[in-house]
Amino acid sequence: MGSVAPEALLPLDPETFAAESREVVDFLDGYYRNVERYPVRSDVEPGRLRALLPKAAPKNGEPMDAILEDVQRHIVPGLTHWQSPNFFAYYPGNASTAGFAGEMLSAGLNVVPFTWAASPAATELEGIVVDWMAKLVGLPERFLFSGGGGGVLHGSTCEAVVCTLAAARDRALSRLDGHEGILRLVVYASDQSHSTFQKGARIVGIPPSNFRVIPTSVASGYGLTGDGVRDAVEADIASGLVPLYLCATVGTTGLGAVDSVRDLGEVARCYRMWLHVDAAYGGSALICPEFKDCFDGIEFADSVSMNPHKWFLTNMDCCCLWVASPAALTSALSSNPEYLNNVTEKSATEVVDYKDWQMALSRPFRAMKLWVVLRRYGAVGMRAYIRRHVDMARWFEQQLEGDERFEVVVPRRFSLVTFRLRPRHKGDDAAEALSRKVLMAINSSGRAFMTHFIVDNKFVIRMAVGGAMTEMRHVRDAWELVQEKTREVGIPLGVTKKHAL
Repeated sequence: MGSVAPEALLPLDPETFAAESREVVDFLDGYYRNVERYPVRSDVEPGRLRALLPKAAPKNGEPMDAILEDVQRHIVPGLTHWQSPNFFAYYPGNASTAGFAGEMLSAGLNVVPFTWAASPAATELEGIVVDWMAKLVGLPERFLFSGGGGGVLHGSTCEAVVCTLAAARDRALSRLDGHEGILRLVVYASDQSHSTFQKGARIVGIPPSNFRVIPTSVASGYGLTGDGVRDAVEADIASGLVPLYLCATVGTTGLGAVDSVRDLGEVARCYRMWLHVDAAYGGSALICPEFKDCFDGIEFADSVSMNPHKWFLTNMDCCCLWVASPAALTSALSSNPEYLNNVTEKSATEVVDYKDWQMALSRPFRAMKLWVVLRRYGAVGMRAYIRRHVDMARWFEQQLEGDERFEVVVPRRFSLVTFRLRPRHKGDDAAEALSRKVLMAINSSGRAFMTHFIVDNKFVIRMAVGGAMTEMRHVRDAWELVQEKTREVGIPLGVTKKHAL
């Protein structure tokens, strides 16, 4: 295999670009055609790749076919295959042909739209697509640019949370005497909320002792309700603390629980707290009218986020963040160095500079891929896609309910099913241990990948349906695999009734 001579290096030569891009597309075509042949979860030992690759970068460049050969030989065996149709772990990380095309356009154009002037069309397209998405999921007019709000595309919910916490912090501090008031600010979330809220609170300077984890219970489906928050807030106020920020979640990480947005919104308004609604997972389903009740009370929110890269066919990474008051966000995040002030005569009121809506200055052209997905599949196609996964998960839940060996821990939310082996009596530790063994056996088989959660000291297996390549046959195979591994750990067949899709 020949190397690339330094004097011949033309990094963006159109002919080379076309030829090598075709090689990559052909490689990925083969990967997707064969992805079911790979164990879903890699079982390689730590350090494998470091032992295989050279200890330093090559002196001279190498041809693309040699690089792709090493990807196939060294990289692919060490991957957990998120796009496998048998991937049911965590939450989906969707990819699609349209998402890939949008990503190629974004990467190929390679603009950096941190200000309007840095790429006017990229900035304006972002404003258009976040408004489109806001209308699809049913957000009120106040979150649209036309209604005085607006949206931005971040890389993840983690970024969105830090930015909204900073905005809430500065808004609250403007009412207090001096920056030392930060020591009095309190953040509230449930025991089911994503851990990023605790991390985000630390990043913006909230003392860890001022983060309140409010317990939930099976009575509310592990959703957060207003009563528990109100009690905690009243206790903090009595201690001289200041309620700052409240998180409501639509589709929690562990169980898919849905918090009572209206109840929490009324509490937030009563105590002048910032209400953020985290719909990272569940937000995609809200394009379907049958799930709109999950956003009941959304008019109380100050900010809302959801991740199209989870369940909306948009390749990583892409997180929509909407705010009712862009000024609250930009006043906490804006910076205006001189080298960015001399490129346009447009007034600040006429354009959006997205550098002031995020932590970083640089940013990719994420709007392109979301726009291509929306254009390519449309609202009707996306609703059918979401509903197909919900139907598959419903079928899986019905099989569990019809088998006396299993217990559905909480009723299915969206396309997430949570289950465990049914204890034979109260305090049956054997059932917990066997549930762990069943999950380990499923994942060790390479035929599927699921993850677990702990709630009320119960070990829970999570089956998250949502892969772009997942069909009903894969869900049926997963059910057969669960039954097979359950028998292998010593629990015989125990079906009481059967359901059909």
